[in-house]
Amino acid sequence: MEIKRRDFLKLAGTSGISLTGALLIPGYAKSAQHLDTEVKNPDWTDNIQTILDNTKPLKYARGKRLPLYVWPAIDPGKQDGRTTEELIVELDKRGIGIICSWDTKNIERSLSQGLSIAHVQKKLGKYINIGATSLLSSFFNGDDRTAHIDDNGNFFFDDSFGKAYKMGCPFAIDFRKEEIRKRVEFFIRKYKEEGLTVDFIFSDWEIDGPLEVNGAFEASKKCARCKKSLGEDFSFTKFQKTIREMRAYLQYYSFSEPVLDQFPKALVGNYGDYPNDSGYRYWYDYFEYYADSEPFKADQGAKYRQWYNNFPNTGFTFAMPVMYTWSDIYNWYDFKNTDYRWFYNMLLVASNVGKSTPQSIPIISFVHWNTIFEGRSLDPNVLQMSAKSYQELLWHMLLRGTDTFFVWSEKKDFPEEVRLVQEVYSSAQQYGEYLEHGLPITYDVSVNPGIVISGLALGDKILIRRTDFGTDHTPVKILAGTKFITVMYALGECQEIDMVTK
Repeated sequence: MEIKRRDFLKLAGTSGISLTGALLIPGYAKSAQHLDTEVKNPDWTDNIQTILDNTKPLKYARGKRLPLYVWPAIDPGKQDGRTTEELIVELDKRGIGIICSWDTKNIERSLSQGLSIAHVQKKLGKYINIGATSLLSSFFNGDDRTAHIDDNGNFFFDDSFGKAYKMGCPFAIDFRKEEIRKRVEFFIRKYKEEGLTVDFIFSDWEIDGPLEVNGAFEASKKCARCKKSLGEDFSFTKFQKTIREMRAYLQYYSFSEPVLDQFPKALVGNYGDYPNDSGYRYWYDYFEYYADSEPFKADQGAKYRQWYNNFPNTGFTFAMPVMYTWSDIYNWYDFKNTDYRWFYNMLLVASNVGKSTPQSIPIISFVHWNTIFEGRSLDPNVLQMSAKSYQELLWHMLLRGTDTFFVWSEKKDFPEEVRLVQEVYSSAQQYGEYLEHGLPITYDVSVNPGIVISGLALGDKILIRRTDFGTDHTPVKILAGTKFITVMYALGECQEIDMVTK
């Protein structure tokens, strides 16, 4: 039976699952070897050196938990055997995994780097991690065969995603799936021939394939082929459902299926694809804007767009939600505590994916701290989220189901972005048993700044994090399973509460 994270509240205390049925393993969070942090090698890239200069070795053993993924650890270049092993070991001491890209434009270089690193990763028993973004680009490749066609037989494209993207008719791109799949199969075959596996593979597939946002709905309304397929007066809801199901199918056929056919244990996923409650999405990507045709739910100045849960049809084996400080978020809300504007929105996303994702599917969350103005005008009145609140958010994400983080940022921000996340990731390893086996006790998100509580239950114990966005630090009672527990204020700390004594 597949148990969703939200089901803890229903199952706790029943004959099926007992709160006293599991015990913490003594000494589980034993210390890892603490090593010298001054590591340099002239053969390593500047990005790798930036990671090493801004992180420290883990104090607690990571066990079998997922590594931390960070953008500057993608494509470190081909090393000689000894240097590759040293590089992998040094990053692994910090919990960080190296990712190598598959790229059809640079096949020889991709294989030379990827295979050499993968062999050492296999030798050391580490994850072989792959980035497959370039393989999936592009279903909409500018070919006139992919265009919309109006009632007069004229081809046209939707340019609402930017002049560089010739977005066409979703009903005209089925023929593109074979080329994309063959690219994926080519690299899979090369790794298979070398006796290698793929343990983690992701894509950042965004502005391509069927999409329902921006001007896509209006463009399809003018397309004779779309109207023939959907009906003359199709609704946005029907359009969205169809588009999302088509998008999921293309991801499955061209990406997840060929990977899992050869490597059935692989973690496969895509940026922004994750189980959700089929309600609304709380964020807009940098290339997206609200269109009047889209149904939404209002929350102060926010317009949360109607969303469709296409994740089950993708074949993906991990969830990849996005929790970024998009600049628009700041002005959606009027909280005087400006940190809570960011915190509130991003915790809504984390809670949605946490409660909607089966326990068997890891959640690898894309995160970012510095305010993102890409596609927007720089606004000096938008105040940056504090580093302290950002790290508190990361803790609450872990206690609501996130398994590990994937840090994206621009190169200039690598030092801060990597350091902030790795500090939380490193500290969290002391609670490894909770992270692996605990069940979240709440997904509540307060509509006003106040007290935020998250926790993981394991046996008779609960790991709690309390963050206060106010000055009244009085004790509070919350329901955890079938019992109420009292949670005290503890600045910047996690608390272990024994439910037997409560």
